[in-house]
Amino acid sequence: MKRLDDYRLKLGELELVPLVIGGMGVDISTTELALEAARLGGIGHISDAMLPTVADRRFHTRFVAKKLERHKLHLLNPNKSAVQFDLDELAEATRLHVAYTMEHKHGPGLIFINCMEKLTMNNPRDTLRVRLRAALDAGIDGITLSAGLHLGSFKLIADHPRFRDARLGIIVSSVRALNLFLKRSARIKRHPDYIVVEGPLAGGHLGFGPDWREHDLKTIVAEVLQFLRSEVFAIPVIPAGGIFTGTDAVEYLEMGAAAVQVATRFTVTRECGLPDDVKQEYFRAGEEDIEVNLLSPTGYPMRMLKHCPAVGSKTRPHCEAYGYLLDGSGRCAYLEAYHGAVANGGIDGARSLEKICLCTHMRKFQCWTCGHTTYRLKDTTRRLADGSYQPLTAEHVFRDYQFSTDHRIALPEPEP
Repeated sequence: MKRLDDYRLKLGELELVPLVIGGMGVDISTTELALEAARLGGIGHISDAMLPTVADRRFHTRFVAKKLERHKLHLLNPNKSAVQFDLDELAEATRLHVAYTMEHKHGPGLIFINCMEKLTMNNPRDTLRVRLRAALDAGIDGITLSAGLHLGSFKLIADHPRFRDARLGIIVSSVRALNLFLKRSARIKRHPDYIVVEGPLAGGHLGFGPDWREHDLKTIVAEVLQFLRSEVFAIPVIPAGGIFTGTDAVEYLEMGAAAVQVATRFTVTRECGLPDDVKQEYFRAGEEDIEVNLLSPTGYPMRMLKHCPAVGSKTRPHCEAYGYLLDGSGRCAYLEAYHGAVANGGIDGARSLEKICLCTHMRKFQCWTCGHTTYRLKDTTRRLADGSYQPLTAEHVFRDYQFSTDHRIALPEPEP
């Protein structure tokens, strides 16, 4: 039987193991996880979600504290239009994180950064431009554009010296979205170097509506491949969402895909940024514990563990310190839900809020976003004497994808 390792992803002159670890924020896809993917010959992602917060933790900077100090007079004001990020500080936070990662890279693989358009930061165009350009400045191998159509994103970096050299890709969930992006990128004569096709079983935010159950990744991938052939585009296609075994991956490569992107099985590795107790929650989860809801203030449906601390929380918005989801007018759906509850008798009396504060809960690892197959994680490791599950290494999971056959999953060696 064929294994994932029997194939190679070709990007220009490079030939890579056709396995991509997806970008999970906030610092769930850590530098260490991305470095392992690159060392093993695949592609790893870091995320640019809330990088000032991430930089403060790793490099002991004070980006969040300084932003709070500048805007503390707005703490009780529901109008956050004046709560702006300092663009120089945002660029510096991005450069610090990316440069540190790239300086420690070794091995034949690549490291990309996942960049969300929905991270609007009260100034969508300028903050996106700064994040993209700073990542290129710091030497990132490639950028994966996610959480949005990104119709203007290429133009924001078209004059950057690395615009033609760095690998640039887009995540889509339909031929329609891909067609829109390709038409816009054609105006500046720069097609994406790869296309990630994300299906309805993916983790976190989904590119589908409430009808996500009616969609199927293999069907979408087949449609994308056919569209690219008809338009004579030779762009590598990388399916993502629900690919749990190496055999699953081979099935897509046999269809004509160039590689696969995976994430769920890496959430419980030692290199992943989730705290150890949260990893155990992922291991313990049953299928009934996973839901797709509309709690995200981005407007996208989001898959998560329904018993995570973020659900039902009535935390005060911390936009002065964070504010990563404020739109260009300083508005956020959670901010409006919170102050609406305050105006209607007080937040303590509110039975529930329609949204959750992603900024607050993601930074505390309290919003347990996950893929549909999370309930299968317990079958990938060993149950320990105390009832907990043995953590895995990223290398173990990577190699299992790379060399397994017949949907088999290799268990780790028992801990001494």
